[in-house]
Amino acid sequence: MIIDWFLRLIKGALIGTGFILPGVSGGALAAVFGLYERIIEFIAHITRNFIKNILFFIPVGIGALLGMFLLSHPLAFFLENYEAQVLWGFIGCIIGTVPKLWKDAGKIGREKKHIILMGISFFVGFVFLLCAELYFGANVPQNIGTWGMAGILIALGVLVPGMSPSNFLVYLGMYKPMVEAFKTFDLSVLLPIAIGGALCIFSLSKAVYALFSKAYTGFFHVILGIVLASTVMIVPGTPWSEVVYNYVQPGTLVCVLTLATGAMLGWGMCILEEKYKK
Repeated sequence: MIIDWFLRLIKGALIGTGFILPGVSGGALAAVFGLYERIIEFIAHITRNFIKNILFFIPVGIGALLGMFLLSHPLAFFLENYEAQVLWGFIGCIIGTVPKLWKDAGKIGREKKHIILMGISFFVGFVFLLCAELYFGANVPQNIGTWGMAGILIALGVLVPGMSPSNFLVYLGMYKPMVEAFKTFDLSVLLPIAIGGALCIFSLSKAVYALFSKAYTGFFHVILGIVLASTVMIVPGTPWSEVVYNYVQPGTLVCVLTLATGAMLGWGMCILEEKYKK
């Protein structure tokens, strides 16, 4: 009993890292550890076995919070001192998951229209983010409303396994302040994120799964296109990136290494998820 409680605590801690680590999906990690279906069942039928489920998920929730807070300290340090190298690690994580996302998007069939739809969503996502940069300077005003939206994005990573919304936050200039807020336990940021995430999960869970059940292939290709667009937008040193970086320096080798390491991490998570499903 006690061992099982601590195992769920550890699983929760690992899942929590997926909520704030770009390229790693909290929903996918929940699937890896055999908790995804039970989480969704609990959300969909909140009053069914309520006390039993609450007691089951208490160590998972505590672990998730621990994972986020523990990871926030090294992340804050490296983002402050080695931002370009860290971003390339994030990009690598996303690249590592793309083959799995592509496979999942076409698992019940893929037609030319779906690829076109993915291309359109990529283009629209790219233009939207570019316009956001021109309007906000890639720094969205940070207030209760925008942090609530950040919580909604993070929650979508739970509802849609494989989707990592944190890279949107990186591009919009909200990721570093969010990590710092986790590090310092800033409730002015954490409470709106928690409220936005809870509202998203309880209000959109059935809608998201209705979309998946009725238009799975098209919806998944739209998601994939948006993920690719947001990834391109966070590449350091590009004309649209706020991170200025000169690649003619020794630090570029570290960028290559973090890119490769991130890709292996993302790919490894996908392999674990496949093993779980089998």
